[in-house]
Amino acid sequence: MSDNNTPQPRRWFQALGPGLITACVVIGPGSILTSSKVGASQGYGMSWVVVTAVVFMMTFTMMASRLGVVAEESPGKILTDSAGRWLAVLIGLSVFFIASAFQFGNNLGVHTAFNAYIKFDWIVVIFNAAAIAFLFLFKNLYKALEKLMMGFVGLMLLAFAANLIFAKPDLIEWAKGFVPGAQTELDITVLGLVGTTFVIAAAYFQIYLVRQKNIEREDLPASLVDSRVGACLMALITLMIMGTAASVLRGKELADAGAVATQLEPLFGSWGKGLFCLGLFSAAYSSFLINSMIGGFVLSDGLGLGSDPEDKWTRYMTTVVLLTGMGVALYVINTGAKPVAAIVMAQAVTVIAGPLMAGVLLWLCNRKDLMGEDRNTPLMNALGGVGFVLLLAMAWYTATAKVWPKVSDWLG
Repeated sequence: MSDNNTPQPRRWFQALGPGLITACVVIGPGSILTSSKVGASQGYGMSWVVVTAVVFMMTFTMMASRLGVVAEESPGKILTDSAGRWLAVLIGLSVFFIASAFQFGNNLGVHTAFNAYIKFDWIVVIFNAAAIAFLFLFKNLYKALEKLMMGFVGLMLLAFAANLIFAKPDLIEWAKGFVPGAQTELDITVLGLVGTTFVIAAAYFQIYLVRQKNIEREDLPASLVDSRVGACLMALITLMIMGTAASVLRGKELADAGAVATQLEPLFGSWGKGLFCLGLFSAAYSSFLINSMIGGFVLSDGLGLGSDPEDKWTRYMTTVVLLTGMGVALYVINTGAKPVAAIVMAQAVTVIAGPLMAGVLLWLCNRKDLMGEDRNTPLMNALGGVGFVLLLAMAWYTATAKVWPKVSDWLG
C-alpha cells in the first residue's frame, strides 16, 4: 500500500512558470526588431536558424533547471566553494553590467509602443516606478511574477498570431525555410537573430527561478517539460513575427520597432498596428522586469548578499538596474543621441560573460559530486559543447567586428 503522506510529484502543467518567464525575457524589443528585419530582408528562409538557436537555448535552460533542482546551494555559493569568490563576483558583475547597459532598450520598447498613440516621453518613469513598486510590495515576489508573465505571454501570442493571420503567409514557401538552403545568406542580421534568441544569461537565471518555485527532486521531469515549453514558445513567437514581416514587409527598411508598427498600419489598418503595439509592449515590459532581476539577483548572489526574492539586496540591485536603464533611455529620448560607449562596453563584457556562463553550466552539470545521477547525458554534452563553441564564435565576431573598431576610433 502507498503512504498517503508521501508527496506526489507535480504534473507537468503544475511545474510551468520558470520556462515561461525565461521566454518573456528572450522575446524583447531587440528580438522583435531583429526577427522583423530578417523576415523583411530574407523572407522565410531563416526559419531554420530560429529553430537551431532555440535548440541550444533549450539545452542550457534544461541544464540550469536540473542544477537548480538538484543542487542545495545557490550558484554563487557553489562557485565560491568550488573555485573561489572571484568567479562568482566576475559572473555577477558581468551580468549586472550587461543587464544595466541594455535595459534602456526595454525602456525604449515601452516608449515606442505608447508613443504610437500617446506622445508622452516620461511614460518610462511611470513604468519604472511601477516595476520598483512591484519588487517591494509583493511578499511572494516569484508567485506574483509568474502570474504576470503568464499574462504577458498570452498577450504576445494573441497579438502576434492575429498579425500573422492578417498577413496570410505562404505556407509552402515557409515550410522550405526550415531547411538550410543556398537561397539564404548568413549576414550580420542573422547573427543578431541567433544572439537575441540564444541568450545564455536568461538560461543561467533559470537556476534561480526553479529554486524560487520550490521545485523538488521528484518534480524534476515536470520541470524539464517546463523548459521545453518555454523554448517552444520562444520559437513560436519569433517565427510568427518573422513570418509576418516576410509576408508583408519584404524589401522594406525597418529602422526600429516603431517603423514596423508604422509599416503595418497601411496594410492591416489601425487594428493591426494596435495589435503589434500590444505585443511590443508585452514583450518590452516583461523583458523590462526580468532583465533587471537577472542583473540584480546574479550580482547579489555573487557577492554573497543573498539570492532569494526575500533578500533585500536582490531587490536593491534590481532597482539599480532599473534606474540605470531609465536614465539612459531618457537621455536617448530627449537628445536623440545613442549611448555608443555604453553599448560598446556591454558588448565587450558579453565577449567574456557569454562563454563563461555556458562553460560554468557545462562544468557544474557534469560534476558527479554535485549532480549525482542527474548530471549531463552524452547528448546534452554534445549539444552544449556545440552551443559553447557557437558562443565563442559570436564572442570573437563581437570583439573583432564591433568592439575593437570602436576602441580603435576612440584611440585615434
